Amino acid sequence: MNARLYFVHALSPLHAGIGQGSGVIDLPIAREKATGLPFLPGSSVKGVLRDGSDTVLRTAVFGPDTNNASDHAGAIQVADARLLLLPVRSLRGTFAWVTSPYVLQRFDRDARDVGLTNLPALPQIADDAECATSTSSALKLDVRGSERVVLEDLDLRPTPSEVVNQWAEWLGRNALGGDPALQSLISGRLCVVHDDLLGFLLTTALEVTARVRLALETKTVERGALWYEEALPAETVLAGLVAATPNAKGNATAEQVFGVLANASAHALQFGGKATVGRGLCRIRLP
Repeated sequence: MNARLYFVHALSPLHAGIGQGSGVIDLPIAREKATGLPFLPGSSVKGVLRDGSDTVLRTAVFGPDTNNASDHAGAIQVADARLLLLPVRSLRGTFAWVTSPYVLQRFDRDARDVGLTNLPALPQIADDAECATSTSSALKLDVRGSERVVLEDLDLRPTPSEVVNQWAEWLGRNALGGDPALQSLISGRLCVVHDDLLGFLLTTALEVTARVRLALETKTVERGALWYEEALPAETVLAGLVAATPNAKGNATAEQVFGVLANASAHALQFGGKATVGRGLCRIRLP
């Protein structure tokens, strides 16, 4: 099996939902059951890529349309895109790209599975009052003679780390496409926090929007027509695996499969729900 990493960079808030929720949030985003980490379903990624492909390539890579589905299988397998970097409001530097040792460890495992062995070491965080930053971090501010990083309302003790520098350089080159502006942005705003603290941020720092439905004639809110939607913020970065599984009958090659994703990086694509209100504009990249 020939597999590679792919990255999804959200250009607008991303709502990959699970339908009706049972809590305060009426329309929550999809999360893994055990870890609580958000993800974008691979079926959604595959469907968007299929719709955006030309007819010949669509049949070769994704298989025939429903009426002829028994002719042959598709030649692509797309795994879920799982959270890699979460943008969080910062008192200094506008926002931080936040991740954690566990998230990086799991990403490192996926990268090694596809033959990438040049990733930086995994950073270690002593406790949930500490965060690891780059040595030239734009997030640090002076509070009574002491350097601090303030994410949302959390006051953290920064530890400059050469390992974070290396991760920022690697992610900027691969996940963000090597864009010089984004490379500069991530080098000053990458922040690694304790796993427990990331879990807390995933329950308190995501985007929640109140939506209403207006009565057509009076233009006032209809009774009971208020609901809350959850979304991953713009600038979120997710990562997953895509595998090429060529079959003789479909006559698709591994180069065609990976070419689909490479071509998708030329323009933004829409993932998830709420497209009519601008949700889910993302750029997909294949390093």
